[in-house]
Formats: sequence, C-alpha cells, structure tokens
Amino acid sequence: MTEKERAARCQKIREQIYEDVNISGELEDEELLERIEECVLKTGHTVYLSIREKTEMIRTVFYSMRKLDVLQDILEDNSVTEIMVNGPDNIFIEKDGRLERYQKTFLNVERLEDVIQQIVAKANRLVNESAPIVDVRLEDGSRVNVVLPPVAVNGPIVTIRKFPEVPISMDRLLELGSITEEAADFLKVLVRAKYNIFISGGTGSGKTTFLNVLAGYIASDERIITIEDSAELQIRQIPNLVRLEVRNANVEGKNEVGIRDLIRSALRMRPDRIILGEVRDAAACDLLSAMNTGHDGSLSTGHANSPEDMLRRLETLVLMGMDIPLAAVRSQIASAIDIVIQLGRLRDKTRKVLEIDEVLGMKDGEIALAPLFCYREEGQNEDGSVAGRLVRTEHALRRQFKLQTAGLKEECLCRERQE
Repeated sequence: MTEKERAARCQKIREQIYEDVNISGELEDEELLERIEECVLKTGHTVYLSIREKTEMIRTVFYSMRKLDVLQDILEDNSVTEIMVNGPDNIFIEKDGRLERYQKTFLNVERLEDVIQQIVAKANRLVNESAPIVDVRLEDGSRVNVVLPPVAVNGPIVTIRKFPEVPISMDRLLELGSITEEAADFLKVLVRAKYNIFISGGTGSGKTTFLNVLAGYIASDERIITIEDSAELQIRQIPNLVRLEVRNANVEGKNEVGIRDLIRSALRMRPDRIILGEVRDAAACDLLSAMNTGHDGSLSTGHANSPEDMLRRLETLVLMGMDIPLAAVRSQIASAIDIVIQLGRLRDKTRKVLEIDEVLGMKDGEIALAPLFCYREEGQNEDGSVAGRLVRTEHALRRQFKLQTAGLKEECLCRERQE
C-alpha cells in the first residue's frame, strides 16, 4: 500500500468514526482506540495489511483525532530539535544538527489548519487572517510560531523549537567539544563572582542552552528572576526562582505585558540576579540600568555575529528607547557588561564557543574589548568535521574587583578543577 493510499484509507476511517459518534467528549482515549482498531480490522478484510501496517494506521488515525496528526511522532522523538512545516506537503526537521526532509505530509491544507487551531486553542490564543502571526507554547514547553496566509504565501507555516527533557549540562558540552575544561572553569568562577555576562550568537547557535548552563553555576541560596518572551530556561537548582513571561496583546490590542514592564517589576522583587532570555528591543535600556544599579551577576543573550557587532547592536537598541548621546550609551554599556561570549555553528554544523571577551571600558570614544579565549581552527578530521580548539590568549582578566569582592583569587580562574 502506497503512502497516498494509506492516507486515503485513514481519512475514510476517521470520517466513519465521526459519523458514528460525537467525538467532542463522549469517548475516552481507550474507547476511541478500540473503535479505530475495529475499523482498521474491517479494512484488513478487503485489502491485505501486515501487522506493521495495521499498527501504523491505528496510530495515524488516533494521532489525527486526538494528537497533532503527522507531527506527533517527531514531537515524541527526542533527537529532533526543530520542526519546520512549510504548508501541508513540505515538512523539514533538524536532527543531530542537520536539516532533513520528513517523509510524511498532511492530507490537505485543512488538516494542517485544524492542527494549528488545536495548538493555539490550548494556549487560549487566536490566529486567523486578521491576526495571522502567533507565538505559543506546547504542554511540554516546546515553542511554536505560526504564520498564516495571506502573510505566508506558500500555505500555513509552523515552526516548533523543541527542548530536551533533561537540560544540557557543561559536562555534555565538554563531551561535544563545544568548550574546553579551562574555559568552562574560567566561566564558572566568573558566574560565581557575579560578573555581568552577555551571550552573543546567530540563530540556532545555542545561546539559550548556554545561558541555561551558566545559570547552573549560580549558588542555590540566591533569588533569581528570569524574564523571557517564551519561557525556555530550565533552571532547577534554585529554590527561590521567579519565572516571568511576556503576555502578548489580546485580539483588541490591549493587556500586553512586555519585557520592559517585566524588568521594571523584577527590580521591585528583591532579585540577587536578573536573567533576561534575549534582548531584541528597547528593553536593553532597562537591562543596562539594572546591571548598573547593583544587580550584578545578570545574564542575557542577543543575536550578533561577533562581540563587536553585539555591542553595536546594543547601542542601536538603547537608542530606540532613549534619546541620549551615543557617547553616554557606550559608557553605559561599557560599565554594565563585563564579559561577552560569542557562540557559533561551524560548517560541520557543530556548535562551539568561538570567543570569550572582556569589556575593558572606553578608549578613544569606543568600547574596548580584549579577547581572553579564541577558537583556532586546525584543519579537518577524517570524518569531515572541523578540527580546532578554544585556546587562551595572552590577555589576562583585568577587571578583577568582583573577583576580589567574592573572596576568590586570580589563580582559581583556570585551576579550580585541579584544586
């Protein structure tokens, strides 16, 4: 039986069950499965079906009626990190860092639209031609972005970012070669000493994952407040943790609660640290203000291709929210941020820490940076992967006041593991 024939038979079974009973709530999942099994067995009387084909048909029909149709299998596959639906006939997934086409498709655009409405309804949100863009979260924490026609030309677009059930640890990053032990120990000490750290990188470079890893170094007796567009961080070792999430405007365009509102509220919650998932607008003003007014140890991320680009982008974002001289903006940034970590994806699709820079302050009207660690390529391995290593530069950490205040010695920056 071809995939097209199987899809057609599954559709007939689904229609038959809808005709027989009101599915809105009269059948429990187990009863529905029994009814589907009966229909599939009857189908097996007219056309030969193997046990595997019967099992596949039962699962397909059940998923289309109570789950997310063809997406359910890949949602349950922990090796899949991203799902991209470009209309009913084109589904792509990211698996082990590589993009590949998924063999299954939706029966038609109506089935895809039904799944979209099912997703947004559970989040008490609305998406239609009048409001064609929406961001929601699945029950397992996966982030979903939906774009409908007429904005999306090639049909309804769904992008799902999945997150691991068990957060990635620094040990796992070391196994993957994303960072070295020396650099990991260095960052561990900086986090404990409450340096303000900014993580920069492109889309899919692992910024949120790395932010989560660094947050794992925070002492368990601190009060932490996280602020995100969509709650993704998985901080588990902090009992005194407050998680804040943006609320988008309703259908009437009212009741929006943005990042800036949450930062201002967080400052009244007696935080030891503020962790901002990503800076992408004028909220940069409030973050810098928090960093400059005693909330040391704050962490955040942003999109940029280098530490220099990240600082320039911050300048632009601050100027979007404040009408002050550029020199004053740069001075604020240089005073607020201590360390910039640059992440990236190499041509072999692996994610690496490419650079760790210290912000030295102002020099000749510009923000001065000193690279403490840099990734050096050393060629190519036999399997085609990039050979390289994150190495320490000749620059030493110059701003050591916070280190001293925390009672830590300079020697422990790269020797903690050995001690």
